Amino acid sequence: MQPLPPDAYRDIVRRALAEDVGPGDVTTDATVPATQRARGVFLVKQACVLAGVDVAVETFRQLEAGIDVRFAKRDGDRCDLGEEIGEVVGLARTLLVGERTALNFMQRLSGIATRARAFVDAAAGGITILDTRKTTPTLRVLEKYAVAAGGATNHRVGLFDAILIKDNHVRLAGGVAAAVARCRASRPDLRLEIEAQSMEEFDAALAAGADIILLDNMPLDDVREAVRRAAGRAKIEISGGVTLARIPELASTGADYVSAGALTHSAPAIDISFEIEPVTQAG
Repeated sequence: MQPLPPDAYRDIVRRALAEDVGPGDVTTDATVPATQRARGVFLVKQACVLAGVDVAVETFRQLEAGIDVRFAKRDGDRCDLGEEIGEVVGLARTLLVGERTALNFMQRLSGIATRARAFVDAAAGGITILDTRKTTPTLRVLEKYAVAAGGATNHRVGLFDAILIKDNHVRLAGGVAAAVARCRASRPDLRLEIEAQSMEEFDAALAAGADIILLDNMPLDDVREAVRRAAGRAKIEISGGVTLARIPELASTGADYVSAGALTHSAPAIDISFEIEPVTQAG
């Protein structure tokens, strides 16, 4: 997969380090000589899909220019329990100061990638798994990247790159047809998706010419009927109450997409450790 450009995470890493380190690591400064060198190994303690390698590397490089960081695994790779996936060799103080921040990023992003892969595997090619905007504030670019590392598909990045007309928009605009017409007139260049909470709203959205119709918490029989009525004129997305266990049955409806906030807001962190040992210096 395409790596994230460093500009996408460099400042995020800088702020994370500032939050953790503040004016200095008082424990490390007191216990570890400034010239001591060490080797740290990243060890995966549960099977997972890896994500966040470049962000972890950036963490150490912001602390020590030219530090030696090597990874045998890349983002999107499956990792087995007990695998050593990478190592860092540099000043011991650098490794100790950067450890928690690097692990926080890698554990969180690997958790998302692992959850995304589980959803994709459950879909077995029958439906496209989408993420949502239910991400940690300021970390969306990283969390959506982790979703992609897991093999799922990014929905819109934010409010700016696609139109998604929700129930509140419909009420404020005065109805489905009016909301669609206004969006088409304002931004004809953007894909237009609209939420439907009933078959009546679905029919109105289809008649208005929506590109994608999002069926929100609708029964499976209604989803199948919507797919039949759309007949390819609009793509169908399922949303609401989506769990991993439901993916196979949702895929069987013939809908095109299913969006799941659980990919990002409920993914448990992966257990990864960073084991540090001193490096004997020649001479």
